[in-house]
Amino acid sequence: MLVRQATLSDLGPLLELYEQLAGAKTSAAPGDRATSTAVLSEILAEPRHELAVATLDGRVVGTLDLLTVPNLTHRGEPWAIVENVIVAEHARRSGVGRALMEHAIESARAAGCCKLQLLSGKHRTEAHLFYRTLGLDAVAQGFKIYFDV
Repeated sequence: MLVRQATLSDLGPLLELYEQLAGAKTSAAPGDRATSTAVLSEILAEPRHELAVATLDGRVVGTLDLLTVPNLTHRGEPWAIVENVIVAEHARRSGVGRALMEHAIESARAAGCCKLQLLSGKHRTEAHLFYRTLGLDAVAQGFKIYFDV
């Protein structure tokens, strides 16, 4: 298994994974191919945003977003956010999610981050158990608002 930065050639497999993430939440569905290509290009150009992919036998089977955010508190140490953690259904329970999250945790440490935050929907209870096995604690009540765009 290899965890690496995504490239434009990974767009097709990434869109398939994002469709799985969307599930019942249609607002999480990816945009059309042209929009997604433009957005992926923007992400890849952003030095504080890593779109990591995990590959098995050369196929993309998982992904996550890792953002490093500058911070005026915590002695100026940045903090990290992990979003959109997805492992293809056929590759679950094979170490892909663990490899992706360990990559994110190590990258955040290497960047000097004071913390790593991850938001996971309340209904994703199986994922919550997984995150706890990695040493993440559920420490906050999260809130969000969706905007109709």
